[in-house]
Amino acid sequence: MAKFDIIAATGCPTGIAHTFMAKEALEKAAAERGLTIKVETHGQVGVENELTKSEIAGAKAVVVAADKDVQAERFAGKPMVSVGVSKALSVEAAGKLIDRALAAKGDDTVAAAADVEDEVEEKESIGHVIYKHLMNGVSHMLVFVVAGGVLTAISFLWGITSFDSTAADYNSFAAMLKIIGGIAMNLMVPVLSAYIAESIGKRPALVPGFVAGMIAIQGLPVNADTGMIDAGGSGVGFGFLGGIVGGFLAGYVILLLEKVFSIIPASLNGLKAIFLYPLCSTAIVGLVMLGISGPMAAINQGMMDFLQSLGNSGPVILGLAIGCMCAFDMGGPVNKAAYATGTFLLGTALEAGVGTETYNFGTNFMAAVSAACIVPPLITTFAVVVGKKYFSQEDHDAGIVNLILGCTHITEGAIPFMTKNIWPVMPIMMVGSSIASILTIFFNVHDPAPHGGFLVLPVVENGPQWVLAILIGAVVGGILFVAFKKYDFEKNQKAAPVAKPVEASKAAAVEAPKAEAADFVKVENVFVAEDFASRDEALSFVSNQAVKAGIAGDADAVMNAFLAREAEGTTGMMEGFAIPHAKSDAITEAAVIVVKDESGVTGWDTMDGAPVNVAIALLIPGAQAGTTHLKILSKVAEALMDEDFRGTVKGSTDAAEIAKTINARLV
Repeated sequence: MAKFDIIAATGCPTGIAHTFMAKEALEKAAAERGLTIKVETHGQVGVENELTKSEIAGAKAVVVAADKDVQAERFAGKPMVSVGVSKALSVEAAGKLIDRALAAKGDDTVAAAADVEDEVEEKESIGHVIYKHLMNGVSHMLVFVVAGGVLTAISFLWGITSFDSTAADYNSFAAMLKIIGGIAMNLMVPVLSAYIAESIGKRPALVPGFVAGMIAIQGLPVNADTGMIDAGGSGVGFGFLGGIVGGFLAGYVILLLEKVFSIIPASLNGLKAIFLYPLCSTAIVGLVMLGISGPMAAINQGMMDFLQSLGNSGPVILGLAIGCMCAFDMGGPVNKAAYATGTFLLGTALEAGVGTETYNFGTNFMAAVSAACIVPPLITTFAVVVGKKYFSQEDHDAGIVNLILGCTHITEGAIPFMTKNIWPVMPIMMVGSSIASILTIFFNVHDPAPHGGFLVLPVVENGPQWVLAILIGAVVGGILFVAFKKYDFEKNQKAAPVAKPVEASKAAAVEAPKAEAADFVKVENVFVAEDFASRDEALSFVSNQAVKAGIAGDADAVMNAFLAREAEGTTGMMEGFAIPHAKSDAITEAAVIVVKDESGVTGWDTMDGAPVNVAIALLIPGAQAGTTHLKILSKVAEALMDEDFRGTVKGSTDAAEIAKTINARLV
């Protein structure tokens, strides 16, 4: 059985994009460090690449990057870092998580520091804990909504009232599809509630969770004649919000009962699981849910009235709110809030029936949400095609792939573009999504399917107008994105050193062959007798030397790039080494600058707490980020695992020997 240095588990609410982006980032980050890793994914199709007990036992550390329950209790006793999946979407961020997980088993001082950091994060991440439980419910609910919504929508192809046996367009097959779709949609709230509860209280919480969800649908039954509670009466449901409240209530009631029943002998655990937990939790949760049905119904109606008021304010107000929420974090909590609201309104709409005001509002709202989610990836596709020269090859390839992702309602493909320049890319995405949402509402588009992108066009009312709205939003956003990249490109071009005369450049090209990997690190870029008071002083020295050597045109821009990378996670390694790296359009050629400080640079966080004696700084042009950058970084990281390499570089005072030693590992 293979053993792995690191094991990890990833999972996002929808299990479509974030899950696998985090997996890839963790695998690349581990490779850069010369570590073996196995990543288990909790996607929409289930658990893949599942970790075995022996693999868990043999691992040095664990990284959990998930917004849903991944059974982290399996890793009890192992050095572990647990964060949301969005914290592991880049190689740099994933590397930081791996370093923290390893540090938990290293030097006591470093482990203590990591523990402090974890404690601070845990105190600040109560919201994330709640969000994780909520998204566990949403991820399980989503498939019911998609299946039910699409089947119901398909039934309308035979006619708006084809399910009604008294209607002229009646079709028995359409009626059966409508029945099946309706059953799936009606399970939406109970499943949401049950799996929120399961995330908190594990399997015992499923029973009270399902019961809470059913009560949220039907409300408190009351006899219309007597006004008394009556099992044969009817009540006012409080749906989606009630399901959320019921899920959390059921989960925490189970945790409370576990403490109460802890005094019962272990020999009676079977009795607790089969009898006491389901009986007591269902009674408690049921009574509480029935008791709060009145206030919850009022809150639910208040939310509906608020959303209706936004709609009555005109398409601009409602579309702007939807567009900004969907594009704000592209698959994160705010986006999911908008999408979950849309699915709730869609469920209510389908229940109300075609032709009702509730149906028209709910399906129009869902169409606006879908449009807003489709636009951001399409913006990147438009931008990389129209403004190709302003993007790296990596970005260009990703933008082309986003055409497929966007057309199938997967927003997350636009995240890497936004993370590189949150301002102004995030506002640009919000503008494009808002335009699409506003036009969708204005064009009176109705989408009875909650997911699928352009695949559900056959069941979308006013489908051509919907596509037009999305394309307009994508083109406007794409033009703005290209304009920003053009401005950024030209600004960095001006900051670059003045080029030599053409003739001189040609002569130089003839006289000097292109540098090979063997002389990538130039002797004149190795500084062996420096004395730095701090990390920032060392990085400033490297930035200025880069400008002097013609490697970069703006020392401040290079310095900012170094600091931005350090802010994501320290580049300090072990045994006195650091590998700072800057990616910037101000850098004109890939290069390595080496600085040595025999006394050691203090204040530079390292994995073993030791001061930095050798910094091997990587300078990479923005256009080569992800290609040259990763190749060089991975080779340097691998070299640092070699004791002979570390000993030669750290012990030598000969710049030529150091350059030769490093160059030999970059071939």
